Amino acid sequence: MKEATQTVRPASSGDFRAAMARFAAGVVVVTTLGDDGVPRGFTASSFSSVSLRPPLILVCLANSADSFAAFTSCEHFAVSVLGTEHRPLAERFATKGVDKFASDDLCMTPEGLPAVTGALVELDCEVHARYPAGDHTILIGRVSATRLGEDAGTPMVYYERSFRFLA
Repeated sequence: MKEATQTVRPASSGDFRAAMARFAAGVVVVTTLGDDGVPRGFTASSFSSVSLRPPLILVCLANSADSFAAFTSCEHFAVSVLGTEHRPLAERFATKGVDKFASDDLCMTPEGLPAVTGALVELDCEVHARYPAGDHTILIGRVSATRLGEDAGTPMVYYERSFRFLA
């Protein structure tokens, strides 16, 4: 077995962030309606399936996100899996302090939740659980409906702190 050549040291938050940037991840936009009926949402790359029976997913939300309060009290949310054409939308939903819903690239799901028009996949979820995790909250959703986009498309990925595309 080969010896590791890298220096091992305790992980600072900067080191950890740099290490996680080298893990390619899919990109989703997560949306809900706040208690006031106003749509809220964020871009995430921390998204994963959890279970088939029951169908569960998880997404991680920064506690500092503009939409944090809405997701701490909502009962339902939608997840839109983004394709390459959604890069401007992903950037907008990742930006604090902007009107994320001021465009024509959003629609409503049959359940009345905001979602991304032309997403590769849309998932409607009921909140199953919330778990505090450092400076984030893990939101577990029980998938109540799925819709596949008309075409499989090309997924967007997040790698080295940039939105990228598979070739």
